Amino acid sequence: MNIFIAETIGTALLILLGNGVVAACCLKNTKSGPAGWMVITTAWAFAVYVGVIAATALGSGAHINPAVTLAFAVNGNIGWDVVPAYIGGQFLGAIIGALLVWIHYLDHFAVTLDEDAKRACFCTYPAMRNYPINFINELVGTFVLMITIFYIAGASVTLPGEAAATPVGLGSIGALPVAITVWAIGLSLGATTGYAINPARDLGPRIVLACVPLRTDPDWAYSWVPVLGPCAGGVLAAVVYQILQRLTA
Repeated sequence: MNIFIAETIGTALLILLGNGVVAACCLKNTKSGPAGWMVITTAWAFAVYVGVIAATALGSGAHINPAVTLAFAVNGNIGWDVVPAYIGGQFLGAIIGALLVWIHYLDHFAVTLDEDAKRACFCTYPAMRNYPINFINELVGTFVLMITIFYIAGASVTLPGEAAATPVGLGSIGALPVAITVWAIGLSLGATTGYAINPARDLGPRIVLACVPLRTDPDWAYSWVPVLGPCAGGVLAAVVYQILQRLTA
């Protein structure tokens, strides 16, 4: 139960702050106006940091991403028995976070006519629609995220005043390098699809968009890409990491 609650709260904070910055930059009559891609990618990185810190403090491994959970299960870092608790919490948290964004920016949604702008506050869509390439975009972005996370989680540091090394993990020590990795992915690779790199981050808010009275098309035809692409990227990263570990052993 701790895992489920922790992942719910951590993912809700991730989506509240991540989709919140998109709303701030894309919706009409906000104080930030069209602040641009640098602001969006930076805030998403900070949102990851906040979500990881919160989920760690509440007692989970702070995955806040089904692709991370799936990759860790494939790699043997966690048992398959805890996967439903992780992923269930992540999807519930994503839904809660998206609802909070909608409520927070309710007045601004009401005066925004641009359908793409409103959709972007919930879920991703490609700059150029080409499903095979879009799938590869999401796979590659998630592969970079996950292969980096494996090495971050496996590293150790010796803290000031401590004699023994402390594993980095994905908790308070690992949160910042993971956030920086997400920032780099967003800046370098994210402009093609909006870099979901997280099935819950995309599908949960997309469901909310379909339910709230915004009359905005959730674009279900594209929805499989930011779900299956990240899952494939996470699994591939786990396989490649295992191969590299054997080669360097």
